[in-house]
Amino acid sequence: MFVQIGDHLVHCVVEGPENAPPVVLLHSIGTTQHVWDPQAAALARRWRIIRPDMRGHGLTGVTPGDYSMKGLAQDVVALLDALDIPKAHVAGLSIGGRIAQQLAADMPERVASLMLVDTAMEFPDPATWQERIDAVLDRGTEVLADIVMPRWVMDPATPSARGLRHMLLRTDRVGYAAAAAALRDARAEEVRGRIALPCTVIVGEHDPASPIAAAEELRGSIPGAAMVVLPGVNHIPNFEAAEALSAAMLAHLEAQVAPMEDFLAAGSAMRRAVLGEAHVARAAANVTALDQPFQDYITRNVWGQIWTRPGLPRHTRSLLTLAMMAALGRHEEFVLHVRATKQTGVTPDELAEVLLQVGAYAGVPVANHALKLAKQAFGEMQEQT
Repeated sequence: MFVQIGDHLVHCVVEGPENAPPVVLLHSIGTTQHVWDPQAAALARRWRIIRPDMRGHGLTGVTPGDYSMKGLAQDVVALLDALDIPKAHVAGLSIGGRIAQQLAADMPERVASLMLVDTAMEFPDPATWQERIDAVLDRGTEVLADIVMPRWVMDPATPSARGLRHMLLRTDRVGYAAAAAALRDARAEEVRGRIALPCTVIVGEHDPASPIAAAEELRGSIPGAAMVVLPGVNHIPNFEAAEALSAAMLAHLEAQVAPMEDFLAAGSAMRRAVLGEAHVARAAANVTALDQPFQDYITRNVWGQIWTRPGLPRHTRSLLTLAMMAALGRHEEFVLHVRATKQTGVTPDELAEVLLQVGAYAGVPVANHALKLAKQAFGEMQEQT
């Protein structure tokens, strides 16, 4: 659909149940709302999804002059006003994530929660962005294609990667340069310490543009924010890690509605996000009438009411669970959560530190055996990749 906002024509896709909680998806520079296709398909079963093309991108109009984060955030608010939506959950990829931060900092009453994907508070350095702006204005976005594609994706030859390249090549040079100016001028102090909303920071393991260190800094600036590391992907994980990204977003969203709606559904989403779809499917296949009530109990109370709480990041809860399972000698559960580190982002080095702590306070034998189990589990995981 097209929405006329003042003298600015905005293109957006709206899908999902009409009365469902709204979720806005903001795309990255040089792409369009189509970058969210896999996630929109997963989310629209239960959520009202709003996917605008950013100013100067896709089918939205191009306006002259440099854009700013505040201005782009105001564009989102104007669209919400036009659609009669007072408040929405907001997910943003790269520049979209920075726009979402600006929106949450400046107008928190319009934001229910945040999902910040492969983004940061600022994007060094201004001189590099200016060089990119000058090159694009002179020769078009094709001058960037061979530079950015290896940063965006792991395999530039896949159909989805070629699709991303087409999005970039079809982006208006003036629109790209204007959005790049917003990235050039973004400063961390505009948002740092100004956001106090439920938030999940999501980052690709190998993202060179907004690396894990930037994601950790972002998470640290937002009280109670969770963080999810997507294994084996770069800056744009939407296609190469479509299921993992969708699962992380679903887990976040379910956690926000759980107190009002259904802890069982929130717990089920969180369990899948932490333990993986394959494990949960195998476990569900083995459930009988005897243990169904107990399975519902742990899904609702452990996964739905504890793991979804915003007070500790998922990464920290994973470390705590590993420490407790090792200390208590719950070997099968310990191995299960070692395997879950693929989803939670806990590294072998971090687990080694945890087990040193376990050895100091719970005893050398239990820590030693846990190390043996962890080495075996990590080895099997490596063989499967």
